[in-house]
Amino acid sequence: MTADEIRGTIHGTAPVPLSVLDLVTVGAGRTATDALRTSVDLAKLTESRGFHRYWVAEHHSMPGVASSSPAVILAHLAAHTTRIRLGSGGVMLPNHAPLVIAEQFGTLEAMAPGRVDLGLGRAPGTDGATAAALRRTNTLNEGADDFPEQLVELTRFLDDDFPDGHPYRRIHAVPGPIQSTSPGGVQSPHRPPIWLLGSSGFSARLAATLGLPFAFAHHFSAQNTVPALDLYRESFRPSAVLKEPYALIGVSALATDDEKEARRQVLAASLNMVRLRTGRPGLVPTPEEAEAYDFSPMERDFITSWNANVIHGSVDEVRAGLDDLHKRTGADELMLTSHAHSAELRLRSYELIADAYGLPAV
Repeated sequence: MTADEIRGTIHGTAPVPLSVLDLVTVGAGRTATDALRTSVDLAKLTESRGFHRYWVAEHHSMPGVASSSPAVILAHLAAHTTRIRLGSGGVMLPNHAPLVIAEQFGTLEAMAPGRVDLGLGRAPGTDGATAAALRRTNTLNEGADDFPEQLVELTRFLDDDFPDGHPYRRIHAVPGPIQSTSPGGVQSPHRPPIWLLGSSGFSARLAATLGLPFAFAHHFSAQNTVPALDLYRESFRPSAVLKEPYALIGVSALATDDEKEARRQVLAASLNMVRLRTGRPGLVPTPEEAEAYDFSPMERDFITSWNANVIHGSVDEVRAGLDDLHKRTGADELMLTSHAHSAELRLRSYELIADAYGLPAV
């Protein structure tokens, strides 16, 4: 694993490398099969236009989000792509045994050598009851508090370097390095680079201390973006992985040929978020349903605040918004996520943004 497997390449006139975050959203009247087909189409499109990486998020018990199993989805995307980096944005480590994650991502690395990222978060990616079902425990804080220890364990499984005397010394994640030490064994030189994900200062500081790349969830925690990135850069310690800090930010962005349609789609996504935040998660509603919905004053205040950080409108508006965000944050990479009921408009948004920056058609 080298810094070259982490740092992206700038194409066209984009200020930094551009990447994709996919929640595999399911709109009203659509199926999970439809959403997953859209993900394949989007991965192929963005690969052909020079986007650097394509990450899938882990969420649970949300009808409008079909990304409960990132490793499964990434294996499917690996079969339909050849160059774009694929990864998790992220796997919620407290939900899983570290050995299972090492095995899953070792398998993905074997499927797509040299282009797999392992992004890790410590949030549950769902509500407390669902998290308890995933973890088979009611002491949910324990998982988050143990995150640094879980991270060390996962890293040792990936590198197969538990010290002598450790109870896991004779346990090996396969596919993995143990295969190279077996008679006649040959092992890939690649190991999925670990990224730490966060929406506050905790993961920023931990990533900095360990010299790891950092991904910040600007798309739902914008008020913390600059403080977290500053903390990451100020606290960064060079490591065998990175000599200098490298941070990307997730950005909600939707560009359309008709800016009015962008507003309609964003309103639908806002209604979906209102329902999620009030314990009523569902499929992403249509723009027509959102326009007919009677928002309460409190709900309108929420969506006004929420949409202040959604870059949307014409492609010129979106490009200007992305350029300004980069200037304000100094992010090393922008990872774009689009939220809309229409799969066609999501695909079109990435195409428009690629055209706006003159990204090559490969």
